[in-house]
Amino acid sequence: MTTSRCGSRAWVPCRSASSKSREKNMPFAQIYMIEGRTEEQKRAVIEKVTQALHEAVGAPKENVRVWIHDVPKENWGIAGVSAKDLGR
Repeated sequence: MTTSRCGSRAWVPCRSASSKSREKNMPFAQIYMIEGRTEEQKRAVIEKVTQALHEAVGAPKENVRVWIHDVPKENWGIAGVSAKDLGR
């Protein structure tokens, strides 16, 4: 085994101080929602989550990433029953 300049036993790329500070300023939010929201609603979620992260952690808006997961109603369970079966 070799030792990287970071001191680990196997070689792994080291993160420089500048890459660590970039990571802190590039938040990634994942939002899980039951399918059925309109495109306009999703735009609003993306805009508001971006603004919230910008305000909360000081990340520039252009660095914020938001990923919306549309979950099929039959794949979302509430109290042991699918959202589809509950009529949601």
